[in-house]
Amino acid sequence: MSMRLSPRACVRRAVVLGKTTTPEFGWKGVTDNPLYGITRNPWQPELTPGGSSGGAGAAAALNLGLLHQGSDAGGSIRIPCSFTGTFGLKPTFGWVPQWPASAMSTLSHLGPMTRSAADSALLLSVIAHPDARDGYAGPACPIDWLAAPPSYLAGMRIAYSRDLGYASVAPDILRAVDAAVDELRALGAEVTEVDPGFASPKATFDTLWHAGASRLLDGLSAAQCDALDPGLRAIAEHGKRLTLTDYLIAREARAALVAHMADFHRRFDLLVTPTLPLAPFAAGHETPPGSDYVDWVDWTPFSYPFNLTQQPAASVPCGLDDTGLPVGLQLVGPRYRDDRVMAVARLLETRWPRLTPPMARA
Repeated sequence: MSMRLSPRACVRRAVVLGKTTTPEFGWKGVTDNPLYGITRNPWQPELTPGGSSGGAGAAAALNLGLLHQGSDAGGSIRIPCSFTGTFGLKPTFGWVPQWPASAMSTLSHLGPMTRSAADSALLLSVIAHPDARDGYAGPACPIDWLAAPPSYLAGMRIAYSRDLGYASVAPDILRAVDAAVDELRALGAEVTEVDPGFASPKATFDTLWHAGASRLLDGLSAAQCDALDPGLRAIAEHGKRLTLTDYLIAREARAALVAHMADFHRRFDLLVTPTLPLAPFAAGHETPPGSDYVDWVDWTPFSYPFNLTQQPAASVPCGLDDTGLPVGLQLVGPRYRDDRVMAVARLLETRWPRLTPPMARA
């Protein structure tokens, strides 16, 4: 969804310009659907902008509206922001209310997608307020989203993980992210190269994700189920076959990951990673053609773990790869410390030029 807000201090009104497209029910990390077809990347139209909030990412990159809201249950804000050279934040779960609730339940976060972190702060100052209709929402958010960013990062302890200990990342992506981390050092941060120390939680995520997808089928007729994207229907039907024990085991593994990361952040104020391990690929495909990836979760190893933990995580555009396509830097904070993530993001954007796709320069 795209909108414009007044910059006045007491902002509570918006002019909604339109809705932007997603895959069916936001189920995958790219954006295409039978109703509107394929959404394309403003940097190169033959490539995907990512998803599931791919329409919002493309619109933000083209400056079609100042503010855009996305939903992120496995990376759906951060993926398109990385692929389109824009900024996006998945806030701590509960800061931004959702109603009706997502089928993905407590994996799903609502947050801003904009051309700058400063614009996202403006949107968060309006949407990060309690709503009694959301039974999952937390207490009132105490963060002053519009606070001025710091000018230096002295004393900030940052962990940098190139691959979380198990991901494979393209060399040119790593070069751009390494350069961004050097900027954090130059700003005074104490940067330690260290992995957070957990194994890939893909099986845990898939169980919870597929269980959520199965709920979608409950409200659909047989004809509607037949019309679904085949990939969505396949994971939903797998979700139907999961047992209560499967689900509870996944819940326990999730709780253990939450505890692990809470302990990790006793030593580090932020965790920094690439947002994605690869460049945008051909539009109209769930995975890069010719790759060994089975599904979209395989090529998004840095995003979905932090939906499981409900931590704030942002994608900040940090440069270009060897082919001239955007690269995202992911900033992950402890739960409820979105202020740290936003402070660093807003400082970094003052140091780097804004990325503008060729289609927006004409």
